[in-house]
Amino acid sequence: MVISERGRKEVPIPTLLELQERVEGERKSGRRKLHTLEPIMTEARRRAERMRPRVGASGSRDRSDPHRTPELRSLAYHRVLASRLRRPMIDAAQRKLRRWQEDERIDPRHAEVWEEVFAMPMVEIRKAITADDERGRDLRQNSPLAGLLSEPERRKILEKV
Repeated sequence: MVISERGRKEVPIPTLLELQERVEGERKSGRRKLHTLEPIMTEARRRAERMRPRVGASGSRDRSDPHRTPELRSLAYHRVLASRLRRPMIDAAQRKLRRWQEDERIDPRHAEVWEEVFAMPMVEIRKAITADDERGRDLRQNSPLAGLLSEPERRKILEKV
């Protein structure tokens, strides 16, 4: 669960969809008939515990800058995400971007840049979202990719950075 902009507890839809797919996969495999959810969630927590977010920044920005910590958290988040990024995740982010545009929740200039990024080959998308430069920081300021990591993974990043 995450706290929404309105202060409500919510479960991100991509997280629910991933969970549903994993539960269905376990059931279809015949490995588990009962108690399917608990092992899947336990594995998500273990995966978060094993995670070693790369926090080191290549840029020369001053770490005493009050904006730098949130920037580094976002960078670490997107670096973890980049290693797992797949086309269905990009599709979900594009749908979110379209909703933001319809609701006028994103500046059209930023939306246009995200559309350009999503049109790139996957390797280039990974580079764009993990770049520790002005463009990368600008992208991450309003990332439709937020919410794609599990809550234990997100918390691990917050703890480490």
